[in-house]
Amino acid sequence: MDPFLIRAFAAGIGVAILAAPLGCFVVWQRMAYFGEAVAQASLIGIALGLAFHLDLTASALALSAAMALVLIVLARHALVPLDSLLGLLAHAALALGVIAASLVQGPTVDLLGYLFGDIFAVSTSDLWWVFGGGAIILLALAYLWQPLLSLAVHEELAAAEGVRRNLVKGVFVVLLALAIAIIIKVVGILLAIAFLIMPAAAARPLSATPERMAVIAAAIAAFGALAGIQLSVIYDIPGGPAIVLVLAIISGTSLIGMAVRKGAR
Repeated sequence: MDPFLIRAFAAGIGVAILAAPLGCFVVWQRMAYFGEAVAQASLIGIALGLAFHLDLTASALALSAAMALVLIVLARHALVPLDSLLGLLAHAALALGVIAASLVQGPTVDLLGYLFGDIFAVSTSDLWWVFGGGAIILLALAYLWQPLLSLAVHEELAAAEGVRRNLVKGVFVVLLALAIAIIIKVVGILLAIAFLIMPAAAARPLSATPERMAVIAAAIAAFGALAGIQLSVIYDIPGGPAIVLVLAIISGTSLIGMAVRKGAR
């Protein structure tokens, strides 16, 4: 097997294991649009990284984390409804990122590669980010698992029981920003949040406990990554969109099956 294919398969499995438990909390806390805004802000970081010759994953992470913290601060003031605020900042960040990337001097910037990912261009250093950064995220998430679950079930009750919700939520969004910065190499900025939420949505009807949902979501994400890469190789189609398409089919099948079961009762 060619080395680039081995790296692609390794990256797909690593990102799947990383994304699944985070995606569960994104689904439980209804943070999909929040994640979209954070992901789109990463394009500004990539443009800055290209302009100043920085590590692109690190610069994307910095801008993603900054956007996440800005959103938290602005959401507290409630000047406009949160969904309107997220829509405003997400599209503004995407527009600014595209313009900034187009103005970068030097070799032509492959915007499509950043927007939709190029899993076959994953390098050894990218794999260090996937597995090193992924290990840090999963360890932190394991430590925060119970407080995050309490916040997802009932935020006010969790706060009354002593959960430091601002700190826990702040750490979570930083972890989410780091995960998105890693995931965009595989499926791109526009599809990163889909890779997070689709496996979790597919696993939800099949799970009796939160822990089981995270495990099933990881298995679904890994299968989707491997199947999508195979489809990409066989039919010569983009890898990131192929992965997301497979996950969308699995998610749709799972949700339709749940609806049919409920209708039959």
